[in-house]
Amino acid sequence: MADIDEAKLHEFVGQFVQDLGAVAHASTVLIGDRLGLYRAMSDCRPVSSAELAERAGIDERYAREWLSAQAASGYVEYDPDSGNFTLPEEQAYALTDEYNHLFIPGGLQVAASMIKDADMMAEAFSSGRHVGWHEHDHDLYAGTERFFRPNYLASLTSDWIPALEGVEEKLQRGARVADVGCGRGASTLIMAQTYPNSTFFGFDYHPESIEAAREAAIRAGVADRCRFEVGTAKAYPGNNYDLVAVFDCLHDMGDPAGAAAHVRDTLTPDGTWMVVEPFANDRLEENLNPVGRIFYSASTTLCTPNSKSQEVGLALGAQAGEARIREVTSQGGFTRFRRAAETPFNIVFEARP
Repeated sequence: MADIDEAKLHEFVGQFVQDLGAVAHASTVLIGDRLGLYRAMSDCRPVSSAELAERAGIDERYAREWLSAQAASGYVEYDPDSGNFTLPEEQAYALTDEYNHLFIPGGLQVAASMIKDADMMAEAFSSGRHVGWHEHDHDLYAGTERFFRPNYLASLTSDWIPALEGVEEKLQRGARVADVGCGRGASTLIMAQTYPNSTFFGFDYHPESIEAAREAAIRAGVADRCRFEVGTAKAYPGNNYDLVAVFDCLHDMGDPAGAAAHVRDTLTPDGTWMVVEPFANDRLEENLNPVGRIFYSASTTLCTPNSKSQEVGLALGAQAGEARIREVTSQGGFTRFRRAAETPFNIVFEARP
């Protein structure tokens, strides 16, 4: 202990207390999300634990402890005079509607899947075994959709596509679009609903996600012009696509340069490849921030192992940065590349043959 800076030690322990509280609180957020407890309070009026229990059909004692946990974390407000709890309008907006651009529980659902798989990943670290996306807990697939969809709702058709040269005009007239690595189809469906004259094809190697995407297309009323098929990034079918898009998944691929070459082969001569990646700078030290913390952590147990499980296994990682993405597109035969748009969580690149 003689050489330890006690002030720095206590500062670190204080940080850990904050982290431990956040992790412990995450389970209560997921319970509130799954049982509709936040929605039961979405009128933003004060409620007692008994009133919440009646509204949501849960045990009153559990409701009281859950509300206390929410108050301790600042998710609800507590009035000691009345003993009632209130969900503020701002928290209600972020916690109750998964089809708005600031919905947050999906990210915690992804994090929960990572914790569930910690033993599997520890074994993989030790043995060097590669772990594919399909091997993870089911919460990963639904959570990923619910985590990324708010970003796409906020920006995809209002900012990102308009930032691409001539693409929106093509989509408005009628274009062929491939969404590669589409997962459960959130990005595909947003585009299909915005551009009714265009036809969309979603591809993903994960059959469970493709089935969920097909069901979602039926619910959204776009199944007649929105097809989903199992396919890999290096071998998805079709050609003469006016736009190929990859959302938050190029870095997950084992051979992103090979995928880039296949994209180029399936585009029209004046087609566009839209590459949406997690926001990252090129140097590690520039990514040591709250957003980088999220993406490096996810990349450790999800993105890097998935890439290593595939052919080549380049393992770009979720914080690859613009320079490495540019290199991948160049290796795939693209001659034009630029940063078209960005948000705090994403960078949108435009690549053309």
